[in-house]
Amino acid sequence: MSRPRNIGLGSLIRYRFPLTAITSIFHRVTGVLLVISIPFWLWALDLSLRSQAGFLSVKHFFSCSGMHFIYWVVLSALAYHVIAGVKHLLMDLGHMETIKGGKAASIVVLVLSLIVIVGLGVWLW
Repeated sequence: MSRPRNIGLGSLIRYRFPLTAITSIFHRVTGVLLVISIPFWLWALDLSLRSQAGFLSVKHFFSCSGMHFIYWVVLSALAYHVIAGVKHLLMDLGHMETIKGGKAASIVVLVLSLIVIVGLGVWLW
């Protein structure tokens, strides 16, 4: 009797994930990114509401050139997470539950997200 092999990192790198799995993984990653960024945004909100000097310091910090990229990353994560979340809600209601429907929905999520993310970049810069 042969023992089953464990999956190693090399196997994961060579494995071709289906499109539905890729969109699901991106949904999870963007969710983690959004949760990790919450303390920073709450700190900035708290500091800006304490006093006029706090507001001006937050305004100065956010006017730095590198912050546009951070805005774009967080807003892009939020946009993707919302679009993929709507797909998951529709699937919970019984739509797109077949393999073909799930793949089509994943394509729609990726295309819509790409359009919104590019639009956010144009808007910010």
